Amino acid sequence: MKQINLSKLGPGLLFAGAAIGVSHLVQSTRAGADFGWGLIWALLLINLFKYPFFQFGPRYAQATGETLLDGYYKLGKTYLWAYFFVNLGTMFTIQSAVTVVTAGLASKLFGITDNIVIWSVIITVFCGGILILGRYHWLDKFIKVIMVSLAISSILAVTVAFFKNDTPQSYMQIFPQGSGLLFLIAFLGWMPAPLDISIWHSIWTLEKNKTLKKKPSFKESLFDFNVGYLATTFLALCFVGLGALVMYGTDLEFSNQGGVFAGQLIQLYTSSLGDAAYGLIAVAAFSTMLSTTITTLDASPRAMSKTIQLLFEKKQSYYLPWLLILGSGTACIFLFLLSEMGQLVQIATVLSFITAPLYAFLNYRLVVSKQMPTDLQPDKSLRILSRIGLFFLTGFTLFYLLSL
Repeated sequence: MKQINLSKLGPGLLFAGAAIGVSHLVQSTRAGADFGWGLIWALLLINLFKYPFFQFGPRYAQATGETLLDGYYKLGKTYLWAYFFVNLGTMFTIQSAVTVVTAGLASKLFGITDNIVIWSVIITVFCGGILILGRYHWLDKFIKVIMVSLAISSILAVTVAFFKNDTPQSYMQIFPQGSGLLFLIAFLGWMPAPLDISIWHSIWTLEKNKTLKKKPSFKESLFDFNVGYLATTFLALCFVGLGALVMYGTDLEFSNQGGVFAGQLIQLYTSSLGDAAYGLIAVAAFSTMLSTTITTLDASPRAMSKTIQLLFEKKQSYYLPWLLILGSGTACIFLFLLSEMGQLVQIATVLSFITAPLYAFLNYRLVVSKQMPTDLQPDKSLRILSRIGLFFLTGFTLFYLLSL
């Protein structure tokens, strides 16, 4: 059997870096704190049903040498226009949400100032500088170090928490009612990530191919994706476990204020590992959110630049202008929605959930169309899972909208 070249890993880890952020550090931990182990069913189902639609990103890119955006354009210009407006309506909110959480962690870690606006601007400028100077190459190197440190610290923390907890654990699964339903929708919206990251993944796949002397095989590309996807699912379980083991059943509640929430999050780890690990955990949590911030800041401008090129038949790159637009728009949002970090995150996650059926439909239709080589199209089992997943996402979205 031919050995998989681990040096070719990259886009899958960028996917994990983008995914393991607010959905894990914030939403998954809060799920465990509020519902114990009761939402494991939701976590596993959403990861299962979203799997094919995320996988179609690298599948299509590696099979055709094009991004999903190229595919949308070939299916019909209307689809690409739809993506443009949906992404325009969500990219600023999503970027603001991840940056605010990162800023809160930075204020606790570095202690220079507790002004979240200042930290948000510093982080945005720092990430923008890395992307302008190093582009994909620096991003690829940066994410591998962060993912390893996060995995080690998270596994260690939840293992220690499990053995230190003497309270009997209930694994009964529940379906939230009332205000809990809104949280469930938000939880599903970004678990393991918004579906438009499949588009980013297809772009990163082609960017990675440019840095290699030999293009990865189709099998290697899917292996890279599976490594990243399994990592996001496993670590989500770890974060739910930390919330359930440390905070569930107590009087503790997560604050909606960025700085206070960051302190609570770090304390969640140190209560398991001890105060001596505060610095390590703070760095790991901050690095995790920094990776999400920089990957989202890179991906949306890439996607919007590609969309403009296709819609208006232009060849020049619009990456830098869109990077500046996203950074400026994010800064403006800080001035109006910063007071309630929880509300900001909830807006972004609900928007992501509502738009998920659109991306799922487009991705599925594309990989079974004539644009894809027949031998590289999804097999029967993956097609069945895709249809069930599309039904699940659409049904849940309609259920939520009708319950408003």
